Amino acid sequence: MVMDTDIFYLIGGAALLVFVAFVGFLTRYKRCPSDRVLVIYGRVGEGRSARCMHGGAAFILPIVQDYQFLDLRPMSIDIQLNNALSKQNIRVSVPSTFTIGITTDPDKMGNAAERLLGFNNNQIMQLAKEIIFGQMRQVVATMRIEEINADRDQLIVAITNNVSTELEKVGLRLINVNIQDVTDESGYIDALGKEASAKAIADAKIKVAQAERDAEIGKAVADKEMTISVASAQADATQGKNTAQQQIAQSNSDLRIKQAEAARTAQVAENVAKADVERQTFDAEGKAQQARAEMQRKQQYAERIVPAEIAKDALVVQSQAAAQQVTIAAEAEGKRMIVIKQAEAVAAEAEAKKILVIKQAEGSEIRAVLEGRAEGFRQLVASAGGNASEAVVVLVADQLPGMIDSQMKGISNLKIDKVVVWGGGEGGKGGISHLLKDLITGLPPVTELARAAGIELPPVLGQVTSSIVPPEAPPAPPEKPKQGMP
Repeated sequence: MVMDTDIFYLIGGAALLVFVAFVGFLTRYKRCPSDRVLVIYGRVGEGRSARCMHGGAAFILPIVQDYQFLDLRPMSIDIQLNNALSKQNIRVSVPSTFTIGITTDPDKMGNAAERLLGFNNNQIMQLAKEIIFGQMRQVVATMRIEEINADRDQLIVAITNNVSTELEKVGLRLINVNIQDVTDESGYIDALGKEASAKAIADAKIKVAQAERDAEIGKAVADKEMTISVASAQADATQGKNTAQQQIAQSNSDLRIKQAEAARTAQVAENVAKADVERQTFDAEGKAQQARAEMQRKQQYAERIVPAEIAKDALVVQSQAAAQQVTIAAEAEGKRMIVIKQAEAVAAEAEAKKILVIKQAEGSEIRAVLEGRAEGFRQLVASAGGNASEAVVVLVADQLPGMIDSQMKGISNLKIDKVVVWGGGEGGKGGISHLLKDLITGLPPVTELARAAGIELPPVLGQVTSSIVPPEAPPAPPEKPKQGMP
């Protein structure tokens, strides 16, 4: 029974020992948070004073090892650097703010463990402040006032390079540098500021003058383009009007041609159409003259008034504006001459077409008259049963009064010494039989006369052959004086 109790106590003691060892093991296993650095010191290996860890976990051996944490939260330090001597021996004040923290570089964390372990934040900030003051004085001493005042980036880069190198030696890292207003005792920086301000004002005035110059040049170019556009638009309008008038004239001429072919009143219609064409030509010429006058007026305005206004408003760009005006005048004059020549060419073409239409109408009228006569002759032949000779007799009979009238006019002024009475019943012989005899006797001269005139008499009037020789006439008895004749 006693032996069982001893065994129980032995087992209980062993279990307690194991539990205590397990709890001790748990208490010696340390985890490193992200905002701290775990520093293990003691027996950490040959040639090493501490082992640093950022993140992760490690087992701390009891008795031979121990640990501490370094805070990684950033620390802000205000540096009021006053009366620092610059490269020009001018004392300046450079107030600034530095943000620092414990470095996490594996090669530099050992420096922090060796020099900052056990320091609180105030002690670390004081150490960093002394380092920063010394390095800033060295940087300012190597730079001119102009560089310090104008090129802040260069100043920050120089301070960052110098200060970072020294802070890394103690395990710190420079996070940010903010340089405030730099001042000096002699007022040199203020003078530089005034000089820069004056230069900026001068540059602004120069830019304003250049902008005004560009505006004037743009105005001149716009005026030039406007003048050219107006002249071109007027030319297009004139050409369009002329084309419309030409189409109207062509349509009227077609109408006149159709009217001349359709009726015998073509002459009246042609006269009306001719008057209409002349009126339209006169209207077109008047409109063309008005367009040319308007174009010349605008051209004179562009050549005289616009250059004067540009010369008055743009004193800085007088020479350039004058050159632009000369170019504008030359180009506008060329455009004007082109428009005038085009208008004259269109007018000449319209006149030629008008004459062509008139000649075509006259030819159509003559053709219509001839066709009408031919058609009348065909109808006359058809009425005569297809006998052309009878139709010719009718035509000759129709023309006899005109021929007799012409002959009477020809002999009206002749002096007649003797009058021969044909078939007057001499010797008591008269009547119808003697008249027919006289007609037959006088037929050959009439036939020859008609043939000489280019007229072939119809067979009803008889024909005389050239082979028959007329008999000699008996000698005429001596004429007896007639009563009443001298």
